[in-house]
Amino acid sequence: MAWISLIIAGICEMFGVVMINRVHKYRNWQSVMLLIVGFGASFIFLAQAMKTLPMSTAYAVWTGIGASGGAILGMFLYGEPKDLKRIVFIAMVLGAAIGLKLIS
Repeated sequence: MAWISLIIAGICEMFGVVMINRVHKYRNWQSVMLLIVGFGASFIFLAQAMKTLPMSTAYAVWTGIGASGGAILGMFLYGEPKDLKRIVFIAMVLGAAIGLKLIS
């Protein structure tokens, strides 16, 4: 159950990152509220996962999901570059997160 909470936390983190861009573009209260909800839910699920998982593993996986997911969403939603180097390094981050899961 802790790993499911951690994955949900990472997805909420990705949502929060997208909302940062939305707040920057539109500057309205709805965007700010969605940003707060996204990151708030992310922290709640991360805290839940950390009841069982070691802090170092949980934080590394959460950060990896958020960072790589944010980069992937940026490529598809905002036209950011999709070059091979970027994709390789995103895959490395995700590979490290999966590796931490395998050894935990």
